[in-house]
Amino acid sequence: MWLGRGIFVYANQLENELCSVLDVLKNRFYSMYFSSFQLFKILNVLTVVCLLGLLPSYTYAETKELRPHSNNPILAIVDGEHLTLEDLKNSQIHDVMVQLYQIQSQALKEIVLAKLAKNHPELKLENEVPLPSEGDVVRFYENTPGIKEMGTLEKMRREITEYLKKTFRNTYIENRYQLAIKKGWAKVYLQPPLEFKLKAKLSTAKLWFDEDDGLTRKVFLLEYSDFQCPFCRRVQGTLNKLREQYSKEVQFGYRHFPLDFHKEARYMAESVECAREQGKFWELQKLLYADGDSVSRGKLHQYAKKAGVKNARRFQICLKERKYKDRVLNDLKEGMKLGIRGTPTFILGTYDTDARVVQGELMSGAVSEERFKEVIEKYLSTSRAEASLAQ
Repeated sequence: MWLGRGIFVYANQLENELCSVLDVLKNRFYSMYFSSFQLFKILNVLTVVCLLGLLPSYTYAETKELRPHSNNPILAIVDGEHLTLEDLKNSQIHDVMVQLYQIQSQALKEIVLAKLAKNHPELKLENEVPLPSEGDVVRFYENTPGIKEMGTLEKMRREITEYLKKTFRNTYIENRYQLAIKKGWAKVYLQPPLEFKLKAKLSTAKLWFDEDDGLTRKVFLLEYSDFQCPFCRRVQGTLNKLREQYSKEVQFGYRHFPLDFHKEARYMAESVECAREQGKFWELQKLLYADGDSVSRGKLHQYAKKAGVKNARRFQICLKERKYKDRVLNDLKEGMKLGIRGTPTFILGTYDTDARVVQGELMSGAVSEERFKEVIEKYLSTSRAEASLAQ
């Protein structure tokens, strides 16, 4: 597509590409587990992505020459300078691209297997996909965090069964797809989006470790959280384990992200900032997460006393005057600029102590200890290698 002299926009025939993706979604809906609302949002997103020229399709020059897919295509040339997809990226665009890649990847696998099945009967998908047993359903219900809060086993049985059917089918498809790749029957060019790293300023974040303790920590885990969020509460135990294990190498920080529908969360956030004046931020934070559902504004002074806040009058005046209302609001605004929309959300990456900036990746939800460690070790390995070279 030509948008003017000196500017190329490399894109496939967007209308055909979009129709193809939407047709795949319609006919192969079973490959991913979406609610109708989620599907509606994704379809809208796909339309926007296509209009922006962000669809990761084959790249065309003016000659319409077909070239292998690139996950960082040139989108424009302006006064001789290339603008790539990475130049446009922010966290929201990256999230959309990841979703789109997952949809395209699943659709591609099924199409590849369908085309190969004629000459390679072992790749056929007919009547061979295993079905979930009663034991599979029970184990999923017992071992999946948060699902019991959604209802009893009987209430959730149908949804769990349907989800497991899709999961088993996707696993079955993946195994046959990998066989086809290993045998050399197909060569695939589709690639995931390049890793996207956010830059997050610490601003007034509360740090776990004293920065004057003589240790240089090159990795930072920054938390954006809400006191009335059940997943935020659940992840606190994991964070405590990580702080103990990585006390000499990783710094931890906390910023507020009270959600609108949690009516007490903003006041609870302000209260820990009032406790911070008296050196009791983490003590009160711990108590509020332990009793998040039962805490009300009228009880905050009681929790502060239990946390060890000595000057009760000073705390009450601070809370009554909402001294830290703007600080909490600023945390919320800066989080939204980073693309944060829910809690808990973490930014985990390298730490520039001079600029007080964390550069890394965004992680959402009650992230497992294993996943945290995997990403922490990735950044620590880089930090350790750099330290070794500097010696």
